[in-house]
Amino acid sequence: MKIKKFDSINVIPFIDVLLVLLAIVLMTSTFIAKGVIPVSLPETKSAQKMKEKKEFTIYIDSQNFYYTNKNKISFEELQIELSTKEKNSLILIKSDKKADFETFVSLLDFLKTLEFLNISIVTEND
Repeated sequence: MKIKKFDSINVIPFIDVLLVLLAIVLMTSTFIAKGVIPVSLPETKSAQKMKEKKEFTIYIDSQNFYYTNKNKISFEELQIELSTKEKNSLILIKSDKKADFETFVSLLDFLKTLEFLNISIVTEND
């Protein structure tokens, strides 16, 4: 019996396996991308209703002023008040959509330096 010599390799099964792997990678990447915070935060259609808990709410108005308990407060006073809170307490941030992004980021940065664990950005439902 004589052994046949192959002049070419059949690559069709190899291509099928690569297409399946490509489909898996594309499906996985779409699930990962959904974890990004959308840019249009002030208005959402799928925001979850929050259960009533004891929380600390920080408001930022359109002129970039901070408010807590409906009282205007400076950033330095807010820092002092936040430093007395527990690290696992719920912090709600309600920022006006016309407020500067820098004001919002400086607040988040300060909360991060104090190592708060439970921070929520409150949006409005349509």
